[in-house]
Amino acid sequence: MRRPSRPLPLLAAVVVLTAMLAGCANKPPVDDPDAVAEYNATNDPLEPTNRVFYAVNDGLDTVILRPLAIAYTYVVPDVVRSHTHNVLSNLSMPVSLFNDMLQARSRRAGDSLMRLLVNSTLGIGGVFDVATGWGWPRHDSDAGMTLAMWGLPEGPFLFLPVLGPSSPRDATGFASDIAMDPLTWVGQGEVVSVLGWTRYSLSAIDTRAGLLDDLDKIKGQALDPYATIRSLYQQHRQSQIEDARSDDRATVPAWFAQPRRP
Repeated sequence: MRRPSRPLPLLAAVVVLTAMLAGCANKPPVDDPDAVAEYNATNDPLEPTNRVFYAVNDGLDTVILRPLAIAYTYVVPDVVRSHTHNVLSNLSMPVSLFNDMLQARSRRAGDSLMRLLVNSTLGIGGVFDVATGWGWPRHDSDAGMTLAMWGLPEGPFLFLPVLGPSSPRDATGFASDIAMDPLTWVGQGEVVSVLGWTRYSLSAIDTRAGLLDDLDKIKGQALDPYATIRSLYQQHRQSQIEDARSDDRATVPAWFAQPRRP
């Protein structure tokens, strides 16, 4: 894939960082313990700027991504969408494997390796998820989780343009995952670029299609959709990290299912 020139991403990063620093929320006075507790719990000192980016993303979602996701679910049969999701999941498996190893989770790394091998061969390039039925289920694993398990603090909540809810740790992890993806470094030229952008576009539409009902409910029922999305994201990420941290199963010598420790 073609590499973007460095000045543009650096300039964009400077602009976003400057905007965030200019839009910090004022911390409540110490004589209001309830307000201070709520401020600390939300971990969102950049809320004014985050809400601006949320509004921008919501506008883009309303005009572009949601209509595409609706059309995708309406036009493409369920079985094709399922196979497409399987292929996209299989393409991300090398990154999951690398992160499992970096997290020192041998059994999870074994599951990722077997999923990659089995689904890429018997599953015909990942079209069919054979590995799950054979005892190697998919699990979440990314560089943001790896950094968390290494002890890196989460940092304040961020709502990033295009990417959505995140944190400094997860944003760093996102960039690291791209760098770890073997497909990032395979080949050059127009064909490779088109295939790469097709993959990212399908991933975005596939992910958005899976959230159609949930996001519609949040936007239609929540008094503050931004706060609801922030809370759900933070809870989900914490759950993913805790699942990885508590998964102490060993691959050697017992390969088959082992009970979790209480």
